[in-house]
Amino acid sequence: MDSQTSLKGSLIVIPAYNEAENLKSALSELQGSLPGSAVLVVDDGSTDGTAALVQSFGVPVLIMPFNVGVGGAMRAGFTYAFRNGFKNVVQVDADGQHVPSEVPRLVAELENSDVVVGSRFAPGSNTFKVSPIRRLVMKILAFTLTRIVGTKLTDVTSGFRATGPNALELFSTSYPPEYLGDTIESLVIAHRANLVIKEMPTTIRSRNHGTSSQTRFKATIYTLRALVVLFLAVIHKRTPYQVGDNK
Repeated sequence: MDSQTSLKGSLIVIPAYNEAENLKSALSELQGSLPGSAVLVVDDGSTDGTAALVQSFGVPVLIMPFNVGVGGAMRAGFTYAFRNGFKNVVQVDADGQHVPSEVPRLVAELENSDVVVGSRFAPGSNTFKVSPIRRLVMKILAFTLTRIVGTKLTDVTSGFRATGPNALELFSTSYPPEYLGDTIESLVIAHRANLVIKEMPTTIRSRNHGTSSQTRFKATIYTLRALVVLFLAVIHKRTPYQVGDNK
């Protein structure tokens, strides 16, 4: 089955904030690897000409009036996909670290699940290096969420994930816009809606341009915020969501 057939009904959503240099090569590779695939870029308040670059590729772009963060950008992408009749959404980062040729694998797994997380740490994935303290926190998060959702998870902060029809409907109205809520809390929300979450090993690459924003200080803040987000997600009392409630 070719990629065009396997991705029918799927929308690849790329949230982008000042990633024009990386986005140029990412879009080129994506269009080369997955010709004919539907792509949407959400320009999250960029000031580096992201929107014009995306339009030069003939790719639709949603322009946010200011920077709302990855969660807010993805919620806009889910809403766009749901309103335009797409069945699935695949989130791909704009920095070129995700491999487009792996997208069909994630989509194929949606036959048996509602959310598929591409893991940088699962057996079979390539080695991804992070600072010792951040790796420890990621292990704690993964262990805790594994117990909550009832399926083995190793990379709950991964931004490479596929969302099926039921989760798409849910996330179009309930996706957390807060930093880290889009990865951590979204899994708790999906579980509480009785959706099936799976994980698959994937490849992660180095950025083509620029450097990560993670300084030691920012890594410490990330650590604290991640633990707080998980704590709040677990204790937050929500009315059980049933897919179809927003129709």
